[in-house]
Amino acid sequence: MREIFKYIKKNRLAYLSLYILIILYFLAIFADFISPYPYDKQHRDTPYHPPTQIHFFDEKGNFNLRPFVYKYELVDPVFKIYKVNKKKKYPIYFFIEGDKHYLLGFIPTNIHLFGVKNGKIFLLGADHLGRDIFSRLLYGGRISLSIGIVGVLVSFTIGAIIGGISGYFGGMVDNVLMRLSEIIMSFPGFYLMLALRAVFPITLSSVQVYFLIVVILSFIGWAGLARVIRGMVLSIREQDFVIAAKSYGASPLRIIVKHILPNTYSYLLISATLAIPGYILGESALSLLGLGIQEPYASWGNMLSAARNVSAIASYPWILSPGIAIFIAILAFNILGDALRDALDPKLRKNL
Repeated sequence: MREIFKYIKKNRLAYLSLYILIILYFLAIFADFISPYPYDKQHRDTPYHPPTQIHFFDEKGNFNLRPFVYKYELVDPVFKIYKVNKKKKYPIYFFIEGDKHYLLGFIPTNIHLFGVKNGKIFLLGADHLGRDIFSRLLYGGRISLSIGIVGVLVSFTIGAIIGGISGYFGGMVDNVLMRLSEIIMSFPGFYLMLALRAVFPITLSSVQVYFLIVVILSFIGWAGLARVIRGMVLSIREQDFVIAAKSYGASPLRIIVKHILPNTYSYLLISATLAIPGYILGESALSLLGLGIQEPYASWGNMLSAARNVSAIASYPWILSPGIAIFIAILAFNILGDALRDALDPKLRKNL
């Protein structure tokens, strides 16, 4: 692992991607504290509020040690046109009291990282209900980013075990398991995902939908991995350490889990890193179509559903923020996955 990290550190793009992912997950974990508002708090008097600009110099050119924002007044309720009122400014305070929340899910507090008193601050603007997009983006990252990790853990565990059993036993067991995986792989993944989601009622709670999406994505994702692991196990099972384990009377399950599968961890690590973007896109696609996480809960997919209207994008481009977040996360995972693949390639080992 030290050599792998050393290689990634030399690769500046991969190193930057690693830090971007760390920052994204950090923001998602501490979303309650960092966001100025809850994900479902509505400001009906300020729909499609533009992004709030932070100032250090006032209208007279005087420098202020404490940053501040001006008040935005809605002058056209039909076209959602706002005008900056420079006569009213609101200082930005750090560690300010606000709406009550639970830090890390169980610590009750009402302290937020930043905010304003008697005013509003929307770093990335607001949506049609006046909800802060920045706050919803952080909360949405919890679902969109975690669903990739959880989905990969589930599907890769299933795929590794089935592939290991298939390659180790061979014969009829191998034929049945591989034909099953081929049947699953023969269906177009996206349409299979929609079909599986359509089987369940749309009245499920968002928590139930979250686990349902994990199950669906895991069901789709294990087959391809199982075939690859099966091929690796076919060669590993003939190694001396496997034969030695058999001679000592180790059970087949112990040999598969303790001796064979650990030799596939390098491949699993690379594949997992490269597969996570697919799970993020899968959740985003379902939520975008209204089949995933439901309002008022936030995910990057259902937030992006507001951008399906071309005229809305032209008038309020800040509603595309979730799409930018998805793009950055997926790009970072792909770059990091490519770097891990190069670092674990024996042909490149000498360059580490």
